[in-house]
Amino acid sequence: MNEETQKHSSLTDHLIELRGRLLWAMAAMLVGTGLCFFFVEDIYGFLVRPLANAMDQGDSNRLIYTGLTEAFFTYMKVAFFSGIFITFPILLIQIWGFIAPGLYKHERHAFLPFLIATPVLFFVGGAVVYYMVLPMAWPFFLSFQTSGEQTALPIQLEARVSEYLDLIMTLIFAFGLCFQLPVLLVLMGKAGLVSADWLARQRKYALIVTFVVAAFMTPPDVISQIMLAVPIMGLYELSIVLVRYVSKSSSSESSLSTASE
Repeated sequence: MNEETQKHSSLTDHLIELRGRLLWAMAAMLVGTGLCFFFVEDIYGFLVRPLANAMDQGDSNRLIYTGLTEAFFTYMKVAFFSGIFITFPILLIQIWGFIAPGLYKHERHAFLPFLIATPVLFFVGGAVVYYMVLPMAWPFFLSFQTSGEQTALPIQLEARVSEYLDLIMTLIFAFGLCFQLPVLLVLMGKAGLVSADWLARQRKYALIVTFVVAAFMTPPDVISQIMLAVPIMGLYELSIVLVRYVSKSSSSESSLSTASE
């Protein structure tokens, strides 16, 4: 067997392994979706609780659906979203299982914290949306309701359940992804693509980009934008510290390696 054939065989084996691991991850997501469907009403109640808490006695206090199948498919989307959310660590484990054999021992030790930090920061981002952003954003939107005494005709919220839950799920995933910023920047720092000093010099531009991103990813009120922008900037500052620490650690390891040679 020549060298080219061996390389082709090795690549084929890796692709087969990758396909198998992705299939396991997808199977876990489907099982998670099925399990979540049994508890979909409880999950729905959890997701609509911030809106229910923000409503007053005079509000409609309900969500509506205008299509015969809308409520069913909304429940399916909620179950699918929840299944992906709770099985996200399994996907990361499968990815880690694929790349770990190709790493040296010290490289595995270096990358393992990033594997742990990724789902943790993702869940923290979702918690920030639910417990901090929504309780402040929903009262703002509900404040535009009026009674018949204020206007010729009253303005009352009649929110569609599918639109509300789509918005909630989009925000949770968006915040979860934004909270991956330290992982991304530190990995770039380890690869030598960025440095702590460069990140510090770009702070003012990062602030502008952060507020632009927050404006697109949150409801159109200043409070929600600030509630996303402030944690992201905090994570950006944390990333600078971590990149500086990683750079120093890498320099020390290089010096020790050179000395031992």
